[in-house]
Amino acid sequence: VPADPERARDYSIASTPADGSLQLLVRQSTREDGSPGLASDWLCRGMAVGDVLPLTVREHAGFRLGENAGRPLILVGNGSGLAGLLSHIRARVQQGCGDQWLLFGERSPQHDALYGEQLQTWLVQGHLARLDRAWSRHATQSLYVQQLLNREAEEVVRWVERGAAIYVCGSLQGMGQGVHLALQAILGEAQVDAMLASGRYRRDVY
Repeated sequence: VPADPERARDYSIASTPADGSLQLLVRQSTREDGSPGLASDWLCRGMAVGDVLPLTVREHAGFRLGENAGRPLILVGNGSGLAGLLSHIRARVQQGCGDQWLLFGERSPQHDALYGEQLQTWLVQGHLARLDRAWSRHATQSLYVQQLLNREAEEVVRWVERGAAIYVCGSLQGMGQGVHLALQAILGEAQVDAMLASGRYRRDVY
């Protein structure tokens, strides 16, 4: 927030330079006492069209595609964590690559279908090989993204066996921990540890 530069916040960029604009995906946070999050409240409600936002763009070395750029990708996330996955999808779409599978969790399909039309278009056009979404507050089919992984365990194994890298972005509590445990159950702890060590399994959880 400009008024307090010492309390800067990090946000994943949901776009690429080729898009011609810097795009963020921000959810307004609320603390346990009901007060709004400082940065997210200003971005979502306090900032007006035309306002100037001082920012610094820096490399997230631990979540770049790097040597995984030519691999199939399994992209797993929830909520505003979709931002960190969108930039990878967009980069690969621009390169004509569609060998990527997005598993994404949100609350309600009626109110939280983030980038729903764009994702569906990419799927239809072959820029996404698969798109699986979990809705935690669905009226009849409540599901979390880690449960999606368990349900699709055999397919996860097939993708990893043909060289896929795994990228996870979103909340640490619940999703990040649950996805990690699911991957350990599906692939075995030794393989998950090896993928972490080699950079084939990367996490941006917060």
